[in-house]
Amino acid sequence: MPSAGSIENLARLRDDSIEVDAAFFQGGSGEAREDEALRSLGAFFYEPLWVFYRAGLVPASGKLDQILQLKGKRIAVGGEGSGTRYLALEVLRVNGIGADNATLVAKGGTGLVDMFGKGEIDAAFVVGPTQSAAVWSLLYADGVRLMSLAQADAYTRQLPYLSKIVLPRGAVDLSRDLPGADVTLVAAMASVLVREDMHPALVDLLMQAATEAHGGPGVFQKPGEFPHAATGAFALSKEAERYYKSGKPFLQRYLPFWAATLIDRLVVMVIPVFALLLPIVKLAPAIYGWRVRSRIYRRYGELKFLEAEVEDNPTPEQRETWLARLDAIEADVNHMPTPKAFSDMYYTLRSHIGLVREAIGKRTITGA
Repeated sequence: MPSAGSIENLARLRDDSIEVDAAFFQGGSGEAREDEALRSLGAFFYEPLWVFYRAGLVPASGKLDQILQLKGKRIAVGGEGSGTRYLALEVLRVNGIGADNATLVAKGGTGLVDMFGKGEIDAAFVVGPTQSAAVWSLLYADGVRLMSLAQADAYTRQLPYLSKIVLPRGAVDLSRDLPGADVTLVAAMASVLVREDMHPALVDLLMQAATEAHGGPGVFQKPGEFPHAATGAFALSKEAERYYKSGKPFLQRYLPFWAATLIDRLVVMVIPVFALLLPIVKLAPAIYGWRVRSRIYRRYGELKFLEAEVEDNPTPEQRETWLARLDAIEADVNHMPTPKAFSDMYYTLRSHIGLVREAIGKRTITGA
């Protein structure tokens, strides 16, 4: 989905009515909210700030290397909603330049070449990689020069989200020796922001794609330098953090994506279930043993009550009633399922039933 730039991308991600899942974000062009639901996937590449100017602006001293020298000039600062405009205005602000002492033109893109040619602007701020159409066109445009920032280190202190980088001599075109000398620039970090509820499998795919697309060498970077887990205004996604630590998920190295993702999700579900079942499994034998014992002890309680009645009033008239109750207890015990581990308690209970039967017979016959 095309957009004006970083500012608009951020607004779209925060608007639930817009179906945007991920978007490029220029470091420094926005701040996280307290209840922020967006997460960063890390730093993907440098986005240099290129400052181009008309060759005729070069002062008598022969050097134009400070933004302050653009005061009073006509400066293209990028279109509304773009990261270029945000960064350009910030850089101009720290130099004391604004709409009151310069003409700020809300234009950007490849049309800047024509505007320089027609004399409509004196300078232009462009943010983007070397290969972008606007940067490439301006680097080769007649009568347009690229400013080397003498105060680059100061900008990185004033605006901490910026980094100092160097465009080596001849890095754009060796045959034309373009640029003709090392050029010092400042750059923001480009990242990708995603919504917090994005599926982890999609985050893994984005990280793998970023490694393939941005992990190689470039004009401003070494092989393997990007992507990396840079911290910024937005918290790093947990899935991205795991990717930076462990790389591509283990299962995806050997299985198709769909199968690896399915197994990975199942593992995530099984682990908490297993953690819940483990203590239950450990307690199960103890609970089962308690239930078996409780059945046996319940019968002992019935025997104890019966024996107490016989002791209190051993009349022959009650003998048949007591024996019937004892037969009922014995029948219940004989049909009681008992594991082998509790056989000793089971047979002891049966022998005690026999002892109570004998006691009933003796006490009711003798009456004493």
